[in-house]
Amino acid sequence: MSTPFPPVKILIVPLDWGLGHATRDIPIIHELLNAGCTVLIAAEGKHAALLSQEFPQLTILPLRGYRIAYAQKGKFFGLKIIQQIPQILSAIRNERRWLRALLKTHQVDAVISDNRFGLYHKDFPTVIISHQLLIKTPYGGWPERWLKALNYRYIRKYRHCWVPDYAGANNLSGELSHPHPLPPNVQYLGCLSRFELQENVPQQYDLLVLISGPEPQRTNLENLVLSQIRHLPIKALIVSGKPGTPEMTQVSDSVQQVNHMNATQLNEAMQAAAMVLSRSGYTTLMDLTKLNKKAILVPTPGQSEQVYLGEWLMEKGYFYSVKQEDFDLVKVLEAVKTFPFKSFGKLDMDIYKGIVRDFAQEVKDSKLAGR
Repeated sequence: MSTPFPPVKILIVPLDWGLGHATRDIPIIHELLNAGCTVLIAAEGKHAALLSQEFPQLTILPLRGYRIAYAQKGKFFGLKIIQQIPQILSAIRNERRWLRALLKTHQVDAVISDNRFGLYHKDFPTVIISHQLLIKTPYGGWPERWLKALNYRYIRKYRHCWVPDYAGANNLSGELSHPHPLPPNVQYLGCLSRFELQENVPQQYDLLVLISGPEPQRTNLENLVLSQIRHLPIKALIVSGKPGTPEMTQVSDSVQQVNHMNATQLNEAMQAAAMVLSRSGYTTLMDLTKLNKKAILVPTPGQSEQVYLGEWLMEKGYFYSVKQEDFDLVKVLEAVKTFPFKSFGKLDMDIYKGIVRDFAQEVKDSKLAGR
């Protein structure tokens, strides 16, 4: 009589660059659990807190993040990141050592790395998730070509590269996810959002403000919004993006502020708002697209990816974008009254499910072959 085959164990590791990498992994984790896999998570700080809140039953292992420091002024953002490339490469080497040590204490059958470069392995299936095949910089030219070559070098070490976007012209990220040529292991996941569209949700807010991203720019935007919104005749909710601290305060008679909402609460709040104001972080853009929301984007100053996405999506007519240094909430709310806010149309929101299920089966087959 044969013994039951144990479930495969898959490790998921999000990058510690804003909360978007952790939140976009949530639907992938759900799909792996639905496929009967055992899931381990490696994270620290607010990323661990968020995923622990969403998946209290899962083991979360400590793994030091890249811990990138950000410039106070946006114009120095790119230079500050480039200065930290040696630190990033050191963190990648640390990931390699950490994974080797982990395999001595935990039987892991596969790894899904969300934009962390050192978690590949030759003996079992590995995935890297990235929407930035082309990494934008404020300088363009040879720095972008050099970063693309370095990026591709690491991407090719993984068996699969999952890109959360659509392969065709109707896509969310433009040239970031569609450079030429593509790495040979690319698979497009479609829109990757933890949220679910609900019908006939009554409007509760004129404006939902989502504050997110790295410090100090997260606080800078928060202070900017608070200084301008408290006297406006609108009903608004501000979510400050501080996991683990759910306190709510009354900013004014018609404006509330809460530090954090879980996925269900935020899903409901977004659909109850006539307009959303947020960063142009890629995970947020996928959430907005899935929920078919009108949005005002305020790219993180100096963060070339967000600046590009804001400008590109505004040019396409999908979202309204404004620079943080030009931000005037009264003028913005007036301008969006005549903005077209085109729809992306009927997009398949479940592409990722089939890809994740196929990967789970691939891992099972790989484990059986080595049994």
